[in-house]
Amino acid sequence: MKVLIADAFPKERLADLAALGLTVDHRPDLPAKEVAAAAADATVLVVRSKQVVAEVFEKADALSLVVRAGAGVNTIDVAAASKAGIYVANCPGQNAIAVAELAVGLMVAIDRRIPDNVAQLRAGKWNKKAFSEANGLYGRVLGVVGLGPIGQATVRRAQGFGMRVVAWSRSLDDGRARELSVERAPDLVSLARQVDVLSLHLPLSKETRGLVSRQVLEAMKPGAILVNTARAELVDQAALLELAKAGRLRVGLDVHAGEPEKGQADFDSELAKLPNVYGTHHIGASTEQAQDAIARETVRIVASFLREGAVPNCVNVARKSPAKARLVVRHFDRVGVLANVLGAIREAGINVEEVQNTVFEGAAAACCTIRLDERPPAELVQRIRARTDEVMFVECFDL
Repeated sequence: MKVLIADAFPKERLADLAALGLTVDHRPDLPAKEVAAAAADATVLVVRSKQVVAEVFEKADALSLVVRAGAGVNTIDVAAASKAGIYVANCPGQNAIAVAELAVGLMVAIDRRIPDNVAQLRAGKWNKKAFSEANGLYGRVLGVVGLGPIGQATVRRAQGFGMRVVAWSRSLDDGRARELSVERAPDLVSLARQVDVLSLHLPLSKETRGLVSRQVLEAMKPGAILVNTARAELVDQAALLELAKAGRLRVGLDVHAGEPEKGQADFDSELAKLPNVYGTHHIGASTEQAQDAIARETVRIVASFLREGAVPNCVNVARKSPAKARLVVRHFDRVGVLANVLGAIREAGINVEEVQNTVFEGAAAACCTIRLDERPPAELVQRIRARTDEVMFVECFDL
């Protein structure tokens, strides 16, 4: 079996994948438009930032698993993968420390104007008077939007600076807020009103796109800092540009609207050129520590898939099965027993949603749980139960 790695990947972890018995095709410079052709005979596809469009899933007949060597999966057409029955997994939390370090680094850089200090020194200028003006982070209020692994790592580092942290996420309740030693804001607008720095740590989804709206941005104090190391699409870009141009907000960005897919390219951004906007080149996860941790997690996912058929961190398996009934069949562990049971279900025109068969010690007996899209009629259950030479027990339960 072949694994295609369509982005940069640590050499040591390539060896780990080869040790699993895979043929490793490492093509870090593969253009996104050529991924479909390159993945045609691959069982596993690994990507970092490369777009994986529907065409990949339509043409790659052997493909069974796509691993995003990172956290978000917005660059992958997950709906197309699900339609084709292909697993999509990611590596959440492995880059949390790296991204949190950059988020806090942007806060410090903006407050102390570090890049401008450096630029003037390199230009042969000394301006201690101008650069001595800073607010400092100690005692300031940080608003954290999203409390996944990255958000939590940012909270811990900000608390180390002595910042008071107020947070918002859909799942945050008072108990969890106490555990994290943060205050809970009821909504984004009320959070924005009270903070000196607002840091974004949400994945991009239909629900989060544009969540940081004009109303949220306008609620922030004049001179407050917005830090975005998540996704540009979380923020109303027109409103952000307007407020930044007016000097109402200071901004730290690691993610940019329309940023190039390639590692090196021309990039013309009106927002990034503003003096009160500090930007980095989407490098939040780009530390050796983070990349090795992500690569190790990728290897773990692929190994689990190959050895056990289980996919850790899978993002496209249905959270709730459409099944409406559970048929439990305790049976002799013999050839053809389950085939006969499933054949009877098929003849009744009932769809099997999930099957799990557990074999008991000694391999004389097993118990099979079959989830069905409708409750089987009593006569079908009785017909299966009547096969006493194969079946020991049958019962049906509503879900």
